Amino acid sequence: MVRGIIRSTITTLSLAGALFAAGAQAADLPSKKGEPVAPVAPAFTMFDVAVSIKGMTDYNFRGISQTNRKPAIQGSAELQIYNNLFYVGVAGSNVKLVTDPSAEVDFYAGIRPKLGDVSFDLGVWQYYYPRERQFIFPAGTFWTPKNTDFTEVYGKVSYTYADALTVGANLFYAWDWLGTGASGTYASITAKYSLPFLEGLAVSGEFGHYWLGRTNQAIWSTTPPTNLPDYYYWNAGVSYTYKNLTADLRYHDTNLSKRECFLNTSDPRGILTGSNASKWCGPAVIGTLSFDITASSVGIFAPK
Repeated sequence: MVRGIIRSTITTLSLAGALFAAGAQAADLPSKKGEPVAPVAPAFTMFDVAVSIKGMTDYNFRGISQTNRKPAIQGSAELQIYNNLFYVGVAGSNVKLVTDPSAEVDFYAGIRPKLGDVSFDLGVWQYYYPRERQFIFPAGTFWTPKNTDFTEVYGKVSYTYADALTVGANLFYAWDWLGTGASGTYASITAKYSLPFLEGLAVSGEFGHYWLGRTNQAIWSTTPPTNLPDYYYWNAGVSYTYKNLTADLRYHDTNLSKRECFLNTSDPRGILTGSNASKWCGPAVIGTLSFDITASSVGIFAPK
């Protein structure tokens, strides 16, 4: 009798346990009535580091060659904070400019808020050219400021539609462009479209205008303060991204004449030949290969 009662109790508890386990498993599945599953919280990264290395056939900055039409190697490292809401970084490149600096080193910081499919980027950028020298030729005739370092503030906004088309607008302002005392305001619109027939393949372009002000000093020994020429700049190209590698082929051009290009660059070739002309602002087809990686992608600062 007692054994029968115990056996019956064990059977009842086992059945209850099985029903409880089945109920717990069923709670993880969509209900038969079609009720939605509770959404999963997106991954969050408090800190991350983004590293980029680039090789290019020419370093073109807003339509003007910074390496005398020669190749460039660039690198950058960026600390991203609170899921990339705040960032601070440093970047560097070899250059070949009239003041003959040993490199270009940039320091920057900003904030990148997002509202749905709309992204913003507000920040400040410092361009630093170490060991540069004022270009003087012939003796006593100078063609450049002593220091061309300058600071720029910027704002960017972009909108992404269906994860395929991204359009944007950008505005940059420098109150002492390249140490000349002239202001520099650059505005542009951009677009990028991911082609549907091959993942990673995209076409993109930019169209912008640079407003340059009046120098507050005689940049050239025999010339009074000068209104630097404004100009239009545009680029268009195709890129392909596979994992961490991106290959890009792009056409760059401006509407600057060779004489106007010389006024904005003081290209040494135009000085030494007496032509007062420069080819640094003309059409260029530039290839770039870049490698980009983040610390979180290799398990450091992994998303929560």
